[in-house]
Amino acid sequence: MEPIQDPFGKANTGTDNKPSTEQLKAQLRQLVEETLLAQGFTYSNGIICPAVQDPSRVQNTDKDNMRLLHESSRLTELAEHVKFLSSNWVLLSYLANGSEVVPERIQPKLVPADSGVEALIFKFFRLIHWSLPYSKGYGRRLKYLVIDEHNGKLIGLIGLQSPPISIQARDRLYSYPEGKKVEMVNQSMDIYTLGAVPPYTFLLGGKLVAYAAACNEIRQDYESRYNDRVTLINRQNIPARLVFLTTTSAYGRSSQYQRLVYRGEPVATSIGYTSGSGTFHFPTPVYHKVKELLGALGLDTATGFGEGWQKGPRRRLQQISRALSIVGLDPKLVYHGIPREVFLYPLIRNLSEYLSGKTIIPDYFDRPFADLASWWKERWCLPRSTRNQSWTEFDASKYAEEAVRLMQRATDAWN
Repeated sequence: MEPIQDPFGKANTGTDNKPSTEQLKAQLRQLVEETLLAQGFTYSNGIICPAVQDPSRVQNTDKDNMRLLHESSRLTELAEHVKFLSSNWVLLSYLANGSEVVPERIQPKLVPADSGVEALIFKFFRLIHWSLPYSKGYGRRLKYLVIDEHNGKLIGLIGLQSPPISIQARDRLYSYPEGKKVEMVNQSMDIYTLGAVPPYTFLLGGKLVAYAAACNEIRQDYESRYNDRVTLINRQNIPARLVFLTTTSAYGRSSQYQRLVYRGEPVATSIGYTSGSGTFHFPTPVYHKVKELLGALGLDTATGFGEGWQKGPRRRLQQISRALSIVGLDPKLVYHGIPREVFLYPLIRNLSEYLSGKTIIPDYFDRPFADLASWWKERWCLPRSTRNQSWTEFDASKYAEEAVRLMQRATDAWN
């Protein structure tokens, strides 16, 4: 019987013989060490040296290095979706040529992307354009496209998901009522995907999409969709109110959310940096081996772990940390040393009072999408279009050629 080849190079004999737990531990430890080294991390005595010491001083060259550190995980995720990308290649037609964009006539439209062709467009461009590894989000999710109605082309994407229960930069700002932190935090969402695609990137389209996240329509959509819904983890009926958003930059300090002001009021505010922990440097093959080991030991892989382990969305990080300890590696290996700037979007004027329980009535900002789009166009788009005309040179066919090369690299990495 010929061995069955694993996509990552290991052979499976096709028998039902399962490795022992000691074998699984050894396999996982070796895989973790090889994976970290292959990604270019500095690994010594069980510790990853931080990629960036001072997040406020991240330069473009540092960001290029950070993209390289993410590349292995990104290519792995792309390889898993090659069939989807290949069968939906026609969706690249939603990318505008520079000659098809007329700044004065841009008419942004917010379009839900939870089903149909809109969902396919969202997934396709999230995979092919973003340098961070692909994520479909978790928990409560909302997805949107921003389309230019003038030419029917894609401007950008917005993806929101359930919030992390603990974010140090956020939690130090507010005093939640005793025993009600989960309830208060779950009246927010976390932006996991936000950005523009070319040629709108050259016209500061990222700013437009960042403004759009704060619009009335998304808040109202959330309230309509999740009214009377019970949370999965705690089985609570939490008010279907969206009172703030959080998000983190991709690499260190972000310019996309800087100076994001509407009619004299800040739309998003920087509140600090993450500690540089996460799981991107443990790609899917490593995570599969983690779950195999935990399962063999009889440990639950559906949630996080009991006392001291937060259940829910961060279970992947918690499971990896637990497995690292089991195989004799430092669980602090989840600290990759890449800090991300944290931004907070207040959607109500009285956020501090509301989150502290001093008031139960949220005072919402009134920000229709059309008004935010008009503001962006006058404040950011038109001035940029006259100062920098590089958007006119964008060729969607060349972008497609580059995407083909990217998919080939992903396929080569898989094999």
